[in-house]
Amino acid sequence: MLESEKVSCRTRGAEPRRARLAIAFALMSWLITGPGVLACRTPTDAAAPAIADDPTLRADPARSPGRTTPAAPGRSDHEAGSPVLRVGTSGDYPPFSDWPKGQAEPRGFSIDVARAFARSQRAVIEWVRFEWPGLERDLVAGRFDLVLSGVTVRPDRSITGRFALPLTSSGLVVLVPEHSAMRWSSDLDRPSTRLAVNAGGHLERTIRRLLPEARIEPVPDNRRVLDRLPPAGHGAAIGGTVIDGVVTDSIEAPVWLARRPDLRPIGPLTHDLKAAWLPATADGEARARALDAWLLAAEREGLLDRMRAAHGLPDAQTARPLAALLSALDERLSLMERVAHAKWLAGLPIEGAPREDRVLEAARAATHEAATRAGLPALDPVAVDAFFRAQIEAAKWIQHRALGRAARLEPTPDLERDEGRIDLERRIRPALIFLGERLARLLVATAVAGGDPPDDAAVEAALARHALPQPLLHDIAESLRELLRVEARAARPPRPRPEAADRAASA
Repeated sequence: MLESEKVSCRTRGAEPRRARLAIAFALMSWLITGPGVLACRTPTDAAAPAIADDPTLRADPARSPGRTTPAAPGRSDHEAGSPVLRVGTSGDYPPFSDWPKGQAEPRGFSIDVARAFARSQRAVIEWVRFEWPGLERDLVAGRFDLVLSGVTVRPDRSITGRFALPLTSSGLVVLVPEHSAMRWSSDLDRPSTRLAVNAGGHLERTIRRLLPEARIEPVPDNRRVLDRLPPAGHGAAIGGTVIDGVVTDSIEAPVWLARRPDLRPIGPLTHDLKAAWLPATADGEARARALDAWLLAAEREGLLDRMRAAHGLPDAQTARPLAALLSALDERLSLMERVAHAKWLAGLPIEGAPREDRVLEAARAATHEAATRAGLPALDPVAVDAFFRAQIEAAKWIQHRALGRAARLEPTPDLERDEGRIDLERRIRPALIFLGERLARLLVATAVAGGDPPDDAAVEAALARHALPQPLLHDIAESLRELLRVEARAARPPRPRPEAADRAASA
C-alpha cells in the first residue's frame, strides 16, 4: 500500500450532480497524485436501524474514539464534526467485499455491516482498500480503525489486533473439475497436486498446513484465482505447472460455482469464524467493545440475519450471547500454544497457583462490573468461579500438550528467555486480558438471555479444534448449565427495554 495522498469522494442520493462532481474531482486528483490508497468517504446520515442496545455489553462511558470531520461549505450540520470511521476492506472477496474498478464504493455483507455500525455511531465512513499480504502491517501502522472484509479469526491475529464478535462462519473448500479423480482431502495431499490460492491470506496459510505435500501456487489477486483453472481438460499454466484445483471457502465457493458449474467442492476442511478486526490499542479495544454491544443487539433484533440472507450467508446466529461466549472461549484457548511456547522460552512453569488466583480474581471483578454496568444483580459467585476454573484447567491441558510436542527441551539461552518474557507480557497477556473481560461480559449476557442450556455436544463442537478430553468439556458445559439454572431460580424481573444501539458507545 503506497504512501500517496488519499482521495476522498462523497456521494449522496439527494445530490446527484454534486456526487458526479465529487467523483470527477476525485478521479482528477487521483490522476494528479498517482495511485495509492483510494479512500472513499461516505456520509451515514440516514436513520440508524431501530436496534436495542444490550446493557450487558455496554462500552466504556466515553463514546468510542475516532477522528472528526471539520466543518466545510456545503456539508450538512450532521456531517460537520462527525467522527470519521476508517474501514479497511479488500474489495476482492465477494460476498463480503466487492469493489470493481470504476465503482465509487464497495459493496457486500461486510460493507453493509460497516455502514449500519457507522450509522449507530453517527460517523462518516472512509473506505480504505488493502491487499491481503499487507493487511497486518497496515493494521499495526494505523491505516484504518477497523477491518471489515471477511477476515478469519486466528491466533496470531488475536494477538496482533482485537476481533469483535463473530459475524458468520465458514470453512476452507477446494474446487476441482467434476471429472477429477480427487474425491477426498487425502487425495489432495500429494506432491503431484497443484492448487491455486489467494496470496497472503488465511487460506494460503491454512492450505499449506493442511496439505504439506501439495504444491501451492499463490495468486496475488483473489479475483484471478478462479481464472487459473480453465474449463475441464485444458489445464492452466503457472510457471509451467498445471493447476488441479483452486482454494476458497464455503461462503465464496457458491459464487465461484455459479460461474463454473463444471467444478465441484471438496470440503469444508476447517471450521472458521469471520469477524471485524481492530488495532490492539486502547482506542481499538474501546471501539471493539462498542461494536460488540451493537452486534449483540443487531443479532437479537434480526438485523444481522437479514443482512446474511441478503448476501447468501449461513443463518448461524454467531452473535447470540451463548454462541458468542463459546466463540470467545475458543479464541482464548487458541492462544494457549503460544502461551506455552513463551513460557518455555522464558523458563516459566505452566502451572502457578498465585497466577491462577489472580486470573480468578480478575474474572470475578470483570463479571461483577459487567453486571453492575448493566444495572443487574451480580451473578452467583460459585457458578462464575466454576466456569473460569474449568477454562483454566482446559488452558493448562493445552499448554502441557504443546510442551509435550516441543522438539528440544534443553535450557534456552538468555536472549531467548528475554524474548519469551517480552512476548508473554507485552503481546500475549494483553490479548488474554481483553478476551477475559469479553468472556465476563458475555457470561452476564448469557445468564440474562437464558434459554436452553448447552449440552456437552454443543460445547465440544464449539471447541473442536482443541481436541479437549471429555471430562474437561463436560466441566465447561456443566458450569454453564449450573449458571443458567441458578439464574433461572433467581427469577430475575424482566429487564426494561434498553436504549437504542446507536447510544451503545456513549452509555
